[in-house]
Amino acid sequence: MKKSLFAVIILGVVFLSRFASATPSTQIWIPSPDIQAYKVFHLGFDTYMKTEKQSSGTREPSIINNGVTVGVLPFEKIQAEIGIDQRVVGAEPYDSNPLYFNFKVGTPEDSLFKGSPAIAVGGYDFGTKSDLTDFNLMYAVLGKTFGIGRFCVGYFVGNDKLLLDSNGKKDNEGILLSWDRTMKEISDKLWVAVDYQGTKSGYGALSAGIAWKFADNVSVIFGYNVYNNDNYKPTATIQVDIDIK
Repeated sequence: MKKSLFAVIILGVVFLSRFASATPSTQIWIPSPDIQAYKVFHLGFDTYMKTEKQSSGTREPSIINNGVTVGVLPFEKIQAEIGIDQRVVGAEPYDSNPLYFNFKVGTPEDSLFKGSPAIAVGGYDFGTKSDLTDFNLMYAVLGKTFGIGRFCVGYFVGNDKLLLDSNGKKDNEGILLSWDRTMKEISDKLWVAVDYQGTKSGYGALSAGIAWKFADNVSVIFGYNVYNNDNYKPTATIQVDIDIK
């Protein structure tokens, strides 16, 4: 029964627009140092809704992003995940090339020595069509928890033929920053985060959001994304995350 349900979900998922991220474990927008636990399947159902119209008066369609990520290493100190996404943007030739892949390898906080940061290296948005969907972002990120929350810093590089600024010039690398915290003073179920991705391509954005954990394996994020490139209108996002062991 579970296998049949999982197959239906895999075949039925519908995904993100051209410039929204295929999804490794993330904060609101950027990759996080978190890695999916071994043999645990993570299902993500994300919606990005444009909150402003273009100057022509038209509103771009909402972005629907659904993905599957699974932990693949049984070790405590070295962990890894792989994932697959399907993306529909309502335009060709992108919709004829809908699959994207991601991966991540890393180690959690305190695993190398007491006080060591979490470390993750990975990639995402590996599409199947050359110079069309192969955004191929590679990144490294460090994360460290202090009393006021976890701070993360990293860097990414992508395909310089596709990550372009508003003038059509390559803008394919930049910094990754984030802060997140479980608000235990209010509830262990409440989580907040702010993250930033550099670049004036469609990937660059400042994002913020909150999440509520409805069950041990189910949470929902409510967030907002403001893009560094003015050609991309802000989006409100709802992200449903479900773990299946």
